[in-house]
Amino acid sequence: MLRKNGEVTAETSRAEHGGLVHILRRERLLVASISTALFFLFYAGPLFTLLENPLWLTVIFFWLFSVVLASALAVVRHADHLAERLGEPYGTLILTLAITSIEVTAISAVMFHGDNNPTLVRDTLFAVVMIILNGMVGLSLLVGGWRRHEQHHNLQGANAYLGVIVPLATLSMIMPNFTHPTNGPAYSPIQQTVLAFISVGLYGVFLALQTGRHRGFFIDDNMVAGEPAHQDGKPGSLWPTIILLFAHMGLVVFLVEQLAPPIDYFIETLHAPAALGGVAMAVLVATPEAISAVRASVANHLQRSVNIFLGSVLSTIGLTVPAMLMISHLSGHPVVLGLEHTDTVMLLLTLALSIITFASGRTHLMQGAVHLVLFVAYFLLIFEGPR
Repeated sequence: MLRKNGEVTAETSRAEHGGLVHILRRERLLVASISTALFFLFYAGPLFTLLENPLWLTVIFFWLFSVVLASALAVVRHADHLAERLGEPYGTLILTLAITSIEVTAISAVMFHGDNNPTLVRDTLFAVVMIILNGMVGLSLLVGGWRRHEQHHNLQGANAYLGVIVPLATLSMIMPNFTHPTNGPAYSPIQQTVLAFISVGLYGVFLALQTGRHRGFFIDDNMVAGEPAHQDGKPGSLWPTIILLFAHMGLVVFLVEQLAPPIDYFIETLHAPAALGGVAMAVLVATPEAISAVRASVANHLQRSVNIFLGSVLSTIGLTVPAMLMISHLSGHPVVLGLEHTDTVMLLLTLALSIITFASGRTHLMQGAVHLVLFVAYFLLIFEGPR
């Protein structure tokens, strides 16, 4: 009996060892990210003195940017695994909250380095909306429409998303231009407080709807509400995924802080458009979700794509804006939210087009092409010069 128990213990030990080796092999990126983080922890000072050299500036920027982006993709990979186990809408909710945390950290890191940039939050927020509602939506619908005649999604879910996104986007980025502030298109402290409470309150109501009585709005019609896509593995097998998710998020937080000086130096020294800082942050935030959304659309899971890109925009406005307003108040860094000139028109056009696109519950190739055209127009307008 003892021998038998000993054999069982040995087999269990070998299985656990094999599982650990498998995880280490699969998480080679984690080793690279940790190595990069340790390198910059000890040698950031000497490295950043080389930023005056254009070659070193380029090397350091792309080195950090690629590692941060790869770590963000790892966050999405682990969040997708949790999504498969937990089912919708909880899986998508985990993904959007994880990316929102990265976004707040990235904006804060750049905002606290170099000269004060009061429009960084606005530029990042606007860039995220443009990249997701035009670039991500356009690519997903175009690829999905190319492979299939039409794709279907839950109309009630899309309406619920847009019913909150439109007022929050208007209050956050358009209304500040019409409040007659003393320092440009910015809210007063009292108005910022009211906006923060409105954003968090509406997001909380939406969250209660999404995870409560109207969960069916955010699930494919042919899926059972809340039914996980896969039930593989033991109940405790979620813990390695959760631990790795937070490990990658922690590395992203640290490495984004190291990425701030190259971005700030590039914009201030080379007199590049200030909006490029927001675009860089938005690309880090939106790219992982874009990949996940396009994959879902290719697999004919358009509802999953809708949950990802509309949920990302909603969490960006509903959670990132209040968080950044609070950080601005505590740190003394002013924040300007109101868009100017062409950006206001682009935002209104994008919101109107999104309402039309998701109004029928069916999408096709032409809608994706139109969204991509707006994305190209947004990118070209960044370089039009001072506005």
